Amino acid sequence: RTENHIFALPPHFFEKMEEAVLEFLDKNGEIADSGPFASERGYDHKELVGALKRLESHQFIVSAVLEHRSWGLTAEAEEYVAGAGSPEAQVFNAVPPEGLTLSSLEKALPKVAQVGFSQAMRLRWLSKDKAKDPLITRAVSSIDDLVLTQLRSIRDNNESSPSDLEALKKRKLIAAITSKTFKVSKGPNFRTTLVKAATDLTDEMLASGSWKSTEFKQYNFAALGRPVAGGHLHPLLKVRQAFREIFFELGFEEMKTNRYVESSFWNFDALFQPQAHPARDAHDTFFMAKPAVANSLPADYVERVKTMHEVGGSGSIGYRYDWKMEEARKNILRTHTTAISSSVLWHLAQKPFVAKKYFSIDRVFRNEKLDATHLAEFHQIEGIVADTGLTLAHLKGIIGQFFAKLGLHSLRFKPAYNPYTEPSMEIFAFHPAFNKWVEVGNSGIFRPEMLLPMGLPPDVRVLGWGLSLERPTMIMYGIQNIRDLFGHTIELSTIKNNPLCRLDHL
Repeated sequence: RTENHIFALPPHFFEKMEEAVLEFLDKNGEIADSGPFASERGYDHKELVGALKRLESHQFIVSAVLEHRSWGLTAEAEEYVAGAGSPEAQVFNAVPPEGLTLSSLEKALPKVAQVGFSQAMRLRWLSKDKAKDPLITRAVSSIDDLVLTQLRSIRDNNESSPSDLEALKKRKLIAAITSKTFKVSKGPNFRTTLVKAATDLTDEMLASGSWKSTEFKQYNFAALGRPVAGGHLHPLLKVRQAFREIFFELGFEEMKTNRYVESSFWNFDALFQPQAHPARDAHDTFFMAKPAVANSLPADYVERVKTMHEVGGSGSIGYRYDWKMEEARKNILRTHTTAISSSVLWHLAQKPFVAKKYFSIDRVFRNEKLDATHLAEFHQIEGIVADTGLTLAHLKGIIGQFFAKLGLHSLRFKPAYNPYTEPSMEIFAFHPAFNKWVEVGNSGIFRPEMLLPMGLPPDVRVLGWGLSLERPTMIMYGIQNIRDLFGHTIELSTIKNNPLCRLDHL
């Protein structure tokens, strides 16, 4: 420790380069440019910059960046300088006194024939006849390869005229090079004696009182902290949460959707979907091998569903087929979250009726061919409203209110078919970013054949609509292939760096 309690560093800590900088500043006040300073002393400039940064970290010096712009040869130009000259000179030298055809020239110089011939003709070094495969002959006896001379001059850091530089730049034979050097002057802690300020307050300093005269390194409060190694939300989760908040704002309750495995009864039969429907085939649905069948179903409700399928009721004639219990008990990976809606509505019917608004957002599974817009698993957003006296106008109104919160105010509806809704409508919205109408969802009013067996009062109507979660997410994040959004091929950097979700700007 020195007398004034500044900690002296070991002699090997400082290189001669740093000592030379401090001595020069002590005598001259500043280093005007670190580039010439390094060249004159035989220093590598990068090593000198490292020394300057170390000195500046202790405030021995201060530095300012100096930017220098120069020109350098491209890789193509380097080949010409090291080889046979510019393309036009190579082409001229390849033409014998008796001449040769253009096709022969292209075979002889495949890399430079085209550009070289064009430049040589422009300089009137060559001439050609009007044949289909023209004969090329020399128009002058000798040439001066000015392009080669200019390139060598630039390589040797000699001055060149602006017109020459512009011509070479257009031909992509030179490129701008920006380099940085530093102007260096004395800092607030400048000294020629190399010392290092203390960085820690020790118990020894406190006990002896030496901390009072010790020089401490200043804290850099502008320094960035260490990045937090925490978790990151997937884009789908961000958009999912935004949709949940919209439903909550509209007064909806969230349904419990923690059943990926569902019986065919709740997924199909309770929705008045016939057992011969193509969606129930293995090429559209994943059937469970174990457990293959559901253990229990509400017997009285099952019987009413069976009757509605076979013979109908309340004005419906049903589907007129033999409904099979073994088909209804088959376990599957649910193909839509409406399987949850059917179960929730049945439980709602077991008590005195109260109007309800429900929603769900969760994963569903379909045996589909994988491509840029389809996966075997995806997420479905669904909303249902149960009340008396509801009409198609109410459905269109609440859909309009829902999509308005997504920033989509212009809607159109197209008649459609669903086994469990009547009427049914596809939903289209005008998307300003695409400047066209795009399909955004499906909707309808649940059929009496679905609701009456549940035990809901005859005057109760249930409105429903749904859409996928992946499509609005892909639109928001500019993703073209769904496999770049969801699955094992997604880039982890996409999850870490994706921006916040604003559904009102969908």
